[in-house]
Amino acid sequence: MSSRQSPENRFLTASPGRIFAATAFPMIAIMVMNGMLGIIDAVFLGHFVGAEAMAAVGMAFPVLMLTIALSTLVSGGMSSLLARQLGADDRDAAKSTFAGAHGLALMIASTLIVIFCAGGWAFALHIAGSDGPITGMVWIFLAITVFGTPIQFLLGVHADAWRNEGRAGLMALMSLGVTLINIVLNYILVVVLEFGVAGSATGTVLAQAMGLLLLAGLRRFIGGMMPLNSLWRNRWTGSWKRIVALGAPVSLGFIGMALSAASVVLALRLVGSADYASTIGAYGIVTRIFGFAFLPIMAIAMAMQSIVGNNVGARLYTRSDAVLRIAAATALFYCVLVEVLLLSEGTVVGAAFVADPDVIGEVGRMLRPMASIYLFSGPVLVLGLYFQAIGQPTRAALLTMVKPFILLPVLVAAAAAMLGANAIWFAYPLADGLAAIVAALVLADALKARGDAGVGLKAVGNPS
Repeated sequence: MSSRQSPENRFLTASPGRIFAATAFPMIAIMVMNGMLGIIDAVFLGHFVGAEAMAAVGMAFPVLMLTIALSTLVSGGMSSLLARQLGADDRDAAKSTFAGAHGLALMIASTLIVIFCAGGWAFALHIAGSDGPITGMVWIFLAITVFGTPIQFLLGVHADAWRNEGRAGLMALMSLGVTLINIVLNYILVVVLEFGVAGSATGTVLAQAMGLLLLAGLRRFIGGMMPLNSLWRNRWTGSWKRIVALGAPVSLGFIGMALSAASVVLALRLVGSADYASTIGAYGIVTRIFGFAFLPIMAIAMAMQSIVGNNVGARLYTRSDAVLRIAAATALFYCVLVEVLLLSEGTVVGAAFVADPDVIGEVGRMLRPMASIYLFSGPVLVLGLYFQAIGQPTRAALLTMVKPFILLPVLVAAAAAMLGANAIWFAYPLADGLAAIVAALVLADALKARGDAGVGLKAVGNPS
């Protein structure tokens, strides 16, 4: 395998601060635009369809997080390999990884569709609690979303490939156009044609299809480091084990988010929340808010991941460490701003989604405890994706999985059982604090290994 630096790779030559800004800002723009789509879509549903639609989307949230998790399993694992391979200028290995990611994405999406066909209605019936209109909304929303997963997964693969090739600015411009079209489609389908949650899901799938066609089509015109014809010259079954191993930490973190969301819905049902529908509707809004707030953090971490991976592949370890510090500080600053906003204006934010005063009040009541120590979320994620980028999946898994997969479900269940439904939301700040302690311990262990080995966090293995 080649270990020489790629002469055309800007990740290896520009100053760490400059290349981080040049990569992160377009990625943040992309994520914010995608998040705005979710926010505007929720406004359409809340004001033009009603609280039942918001409740249905809130109940569907665990499955939506599952599809994101499985998409990230492929694209995130591919990114970790691809960045180091491109940094080492090993184009043949990069092309093989790119092709293998396509096969893995389609295999997982097909499996998900089969599972939904077998148990989708039973899930909708169970989560809604009765065979009523909300159950139908949950099922149709999920049916359209799940059958669109092949498009969603391949879009993630192509977007992450372009990101690792240093084309974040171009992606930002294209994402802006696609998102605006998506908003128009959702307005037509939800508001004008009154398709409700089905219109919301359909508009998203159509926009994803458009984005995939544009990203794939760009390779015919501007080439990139991996021409489109490389897909036909490499096996689509290659590199699956390595992609899964490296993508698992972040993917399992998203699955943990789905588990956490499901545990909240289940806890509210079991403890007999006073107004289950209103509370779930409010929770659906809160998940949209936190989902939107999370996207810039993810963009910061993904930008860092690409730069660090390329530099580690080229053995430029001082540069990769500098980018980690810049990304962690940026994420901390952003999370402090989000925390201040949600703590001071939570009810105002809720009023943007619905007119129902009961739901608005519930949103404000939930946000206050949930956002109380949100500032730790960003640095913990950045550190987790750093370890994934340098090929240390065990540490990455611990940082990305411990909060959503272990801490939140356990604390939510304990709070509901011991103190009732109103105490559930206090599980979130407790989980954030414990996750920060775990991150500090993992970092301390990594720094100790650095001193013992005399090489530092850079001891990560080869680029493949």
